[in-house]
Amino acid sequence: MKDYSAILTAIENGKEKILAAERFIWKHPETGYREWKTHRYLKGLFEELGYTLTEFGNIPGFYTDLDSGKPGPCLAVFGELDALIVPTHPECDPETGAVHACGHNCQAAALYGLAVGLKAPGALDGLSGKIRLIAVPAEELIELEYRQQLKDQGIIRFFGGKQELMARGILDGADLCMMIHMADGRGYKSAPGSNGCIIKQFTFTGKAAHAGGSPDDGINALYAANAALNAANALRETFRDTDHVRFHPILTAGGSAVNSIPDCVTIEAYVRAATLDAILLYNEKINRAFAAAAASIGCGLVIQDLHGYAPYYRDPLFAKVALEAAKDLLGEDRVDNNRPFGTGCSDIGDVSSVMPAIHPNIGGYSGTEHGNDLYITDPYLATVVSAKIQAETAVRLLENDAEKAKAVIAQKHTAFASISEYLEAVEKLSFTAQAVIYEENGEIRLHYKNNA
Repeated sequence: MKDYSAILTAIENGKEKILAAERFIWKHPETGYREWKTHRYLKGLFEELGYTLTEFGNIPGFYTDLDSGKPGPCLAVFGELDALIVPTHPECDPETGAVHACGHNCQAAALYGLAVGLKAPGALDGLSGKIRLIAVPAEELIELEYRQQLKDQGIIRFFGGKQELMARGILDGADLCMMIHMADGRGYKSAPGSNGCIIKQFTFTGKAAHAGGSPDDGINALYAANAALNAANALRETFRDTDHVRFHPILTAGGSAVNSIPDCVTIEAYVRAATLDAILLYNEKINRAFAAAAASIGCGLVIQDLHGYAPYYRDPLFAKVALEAAKDLLGEDRVDNNRPFGTGCSDIGDVSSVMPAIHPNIGGYSGTEHGNDLYITDPYLATVVSAKIQAETAVRLLENDAEKAKAVIAQKHTAFASISEYLEAVEKLSFTAQAVIYEENGEIRLHYKNNA
């Protein structure tokens, strides 16, 4: 077994700069595809260590490869850059409302900590293959209108940062990947997987009329939206528990004047579930309910679906390697490998669709995840210890002719055989349709199924 104590010592000795990086990024929060201050700051730190970086160009982020000089697998390690928007958080950016209420500032600092450790003398001795360190933007699936603008301009193909890197070829040649996300508590936690999702927008169109004087001349789009929400809620008892379904809509436009029958109403929503098949099944049910509800009121309805994130699948053998590293550094009493399946989503799921992946959590914050009371209370654990666990995991995978990494790759079970196959499949999930069609003969047709 390789002696990795020099790597861990280098990370420990670099803790002041690692902790300073956590504070800088916390104080300069930026949302997805806008993280230019964070990009420039981290770039400076990496270059100060002597790394040669490949930047992504028209979006924030970069990567660097560390080559052991011996043939073997490529391990990709992610550090996320983006913040959330929580305008009621006391320490949010007063202009944008952005704040790191999910702890990505710690993940980015931990990636820097790993970079510090891998510059230790002899760090790559005895390893086979490569380690690719990736500073990745835009994990949080927010500001969809802005991201659609970027997509329309040809800047991005995907809303999620890891998806976009897959489309740009940044993960070509990578064989397995990992990252450690923040959590509450004081230990290391790992779950078997988490949901994926489809992003949805429903636009109901009716007919405006005087709400007091002649409501009978109108077609109320708000009532159609209410009927649709009730119809969708009536479906909830058909959601199988094992599919971990979540449907959570919000009304984003509900009318323009109280004395006018609303003629245009929009609802945004996610349909989340544990497998792509389940997502498609329940998404079709929701679409059918909305289309039928719109027809019952006499409204038009446009359905717009976009691929959100694929479900995440934790590779079990890979997870065991990381678990041993976590136990070594934290002790067995602070390690939990049996967390329940997660019903949130992350674009790590898209990467896990094509290669073995792990996405455990490490403690370090208190308060509510994504909430206005989240604070980093143990930055050392969330950055320095996180970097050490990732470093030791990388060594365990790639030592002894990358024996463990090769074993992980040999027994992998992924939804898609390649990135190109994945990209082709998920782009077919986009669907825009006039869901209610009124024929001249009085018949009504519903078009809610994506047959791609």
